[in-house]
Amino acid sequence: MADHLEASVTLPSDPASVSAARAYAVGTLAEWGLPSDSDTADTVRLIVSELATNAVQHTFGQSPTFTVALALERDEHLRIGVTDSHPRWPRRLPAAVQQDNGRGLVIIRWLTAECGGRLTVRPTREGGKTVVIDIPWTLGDRPVTTAAGQEP
Repeated sequence: MADHLEASVTLPSDPASVSAARAYAVGTLAEWGLPSDSDTADTVRLIVSELATNAVQHTFGQSPTFTVALALERDEHLRIGVTDSHPRWPRRLPAAVQQDNGRGLVIIRWLTAECGGRLTVRPTREGGKTVVIDIPWTLGDRPVTTAAGQEP
């Protein structure tokens, strides 16, 4: 495999784009050798879903598009970045008992830490931001199993 692989897609900031972002990420990783039924693929699917949802919901229509970028370095590190053009950076909201949203970043941080990765936020030249997740790349990942212990 190459020392460095990159792929990205820019989508409209529309709720329908969240599923397209998930499918793009998992499809790209499958092309790079990660089975779509692996634990890591499920983690990436959830991370991209949460980041894309944030890019759509929390930019208040001020970012007409968002970009999902993937990079694989030397078969060791996977970088997931979601960029939008809204200047407000993500922040942790207090977890109220009746609150229906605001926990996405908490979920992302937990998943990232569980994988041994890290989350950073970087400004863009245009005044927006990119939320970047770096996690170890694990091709030897196990397929997700059902409750009966068999592969789906």
